[in-house]
Amino acid sequence: MELLTPDLGLLVWNFIAFLILLIILRKFAWKPILKSLKERETGIADSLATAERVKAEMAQLKSENEALLAKAREERAQLLKEARDTKDRIIAEAKEQAKVEANKIIADANAAIQQQKMAALTDVKNQVGSLVIEVAEKVLRRELTDKSQQEKYIRQLAEEVKLN
Repeated sequence: MELLTPDLGLLVWNFIAFLILLIILRKFAWKPILKSLKERETGIADSLATAERVKAEMAQLKSENEALLAKAREERAQLLKEARDTKDRIIAEAKEQAKVEANKIIADANAAIQQQKMAALTDVKNQVGSLVIEVAEKVLRRELTDKSQQEKYIRQLAEEVKLN
């Protein structure tokens, strides 16, 4: 059983070695280890804070983007409305101008028809006048005493006359 129970001298020397090792570790290793742990803790906290700040900025940018998109949609709708209004106005103006032109053409055509009608009537009156004069001349040249012969002669002249 001696193997299982340690000797008092071995125990003291192990304890002294442990204390020396503890003092050396405390003096040289403990401070740098705590310092690196503190730095790591600070780095992680800074990273978390940065992540939160970036997350907040992203949320703000997202809301700004949505606002810009809404504004762009509104502007697009306004431009489309203006384009439709302009199109309708141009169409209305074109229709109005076409009506004015059509009325002018109709008025000009009516005036031309009226003028041609008057010219035709004047021509007909002139021809009728010429025919009347011609018939009267022929009747006067031939002095007929009998009224029935005069009527017969007038019918004959009327048949001979050809109206254009």
